[in-house]
Amino acid sequence: MAVVLSAHLSNDDVAIMGTASALPQVACRLAQLTSAPGLWFVAGGTCSVNPRLAPVVPSCCDFDLLRADAALPLGDVVLLEGRGDVFTVFFAGGLQIDVHGNCNLVAVGEWAHPSLRGPGTVGLPFLSRVRRTLIYSMSHNRRTFVERVDFLDGPGFLGGPKEWSAAGLPGGGPALVVTPLCTMDFEPTSLRMRVVSLHPGVALDDVRDATDFDLVVPDTVPVTTPPTALQLATVRGLDPRGVLKGR
Repeated sequence: MAVVLSAHLSNDDVAIMGTASALPQVACRLAQLTSAPGLWFVAGGTCSVNPRLAPVVPSCCDFDLLRADAALPLGDVVLLEGRGDVFTVFFAGGLQIDVHGNCNLVAVGEWAHPSLRGPGTVGLPFLSRVRRTLIYSMSHNRRTFVERVDFLDGPGFLGGPKEWSAAGLPGGGPALVVTPLCTMDFEPTSLRMRVVSLHPGVALDDVRDATDFDLVVPDTVPVTTPPTALQLATVRGLDPRGVLKGR
């Protein structure tokens, strides 16, 4: 998952991420060390700029993340998110992610009596201001991937093409979804989530069974390209404790 995310980062990108961000941190650092040395990224919690990692830490507020180029005040980072001309990539996720890439970190169920509360909107309302959103989830199941989020705090393509066009939002919308099962993007006409590749050992029926809506599926779905020896060695060097594997 880290390798797939890193492949979608460019030399001129400036990326931002929030809590539970070990995976995008590794993806960004991998890109800096291999394909995109000019990339900049800000890690949530400490708001550290280009943290060195090695090793990556499980908490977004760990002092080790301050081994970085700089650390910004949280208020300044929020203002930068709202400007829309600084960050080009926003790593996002949620308690729920729906067919059009909308994210929900607020609550699941009825608003008055939710069955599950999340941390709140955090920075997700600013998704509509960045060039592209890269969505990641460490869980791929029917509770997470739903037809429509119960609370929309992280805008993807809203209700589909008509609503997205009418909203006139300045950002480019979600570009990628990466889970433990597969990689997905969004079909250009319907703006519905579409399967791009299956991770090794995963069948298409596994993905369909774990998703609570009908995915767009092309005629041929390849296997996700495995990491190169260099990429694998770099990720293992950044994460010797196996944080990304939940160890």
